[in-house]
Amino acid sequence: MVDIAIFMILPFCLCLAAFTDLFYMKIPNWIPAIVLGSYIVIAPLSGLGWPEIGMSFAGAAIVFSACFALFAIGVMGGGDAKLLTAASVWFGFGMPLVGFIAFVSYIGGFLTLVIVLLRSQSSLVMAMGLPIPNSLLMARKIPYGIAIAFGGFMALTEAPMIAMRLSGLH
Repeated sequence: MVDIAIFMILPFCLCLAAFTDLFYMKIPNWIPAIVLGSYIVIAPLSGLGWPEIGMSFAGAAIVFSACFALFAIGVMGGGDAKLLTAASVWFGFGMPLVGFIAFVSYIGGFLTLVIVLLRSQSSLVMAMGLPIPNSLLMARKIPYGIAIAFGGFMALTEAPMIAMRLSGLH
């Protein structure tokens, strides 16, 4: 049961966040709450030690600080900040977290370029009848939950609980 939760909760929540951000430009608060709450319940049951769990929260606190600053200056949305912080706890404190943040940054930059290009050609895109959500063409925001989700998928096997299960060290 713990294995199912380890392999399913984070990816499922990231998918939900990406879809809600894509179509509604909003990430519901319950999604990061489930990501964080499930970590709190599952981490001790998975075999992670208390020092590792504590360091995961330290890493997430650093991510939260950066996200809060970006939110305060209007560069990042609140839902994105909450999701990135909650997902960060799953990646511990170290290279898996650095890799996760790097993937999110690269994908987020690419996503931003694509959306800016789409918006600059919105009349053509709409005339062609391409099935692109209006939120991508009309909103002023970037649905960064998509980048957080894809970054999470790319770094998933490096998350300590998942890596431990994949290597058979549970």
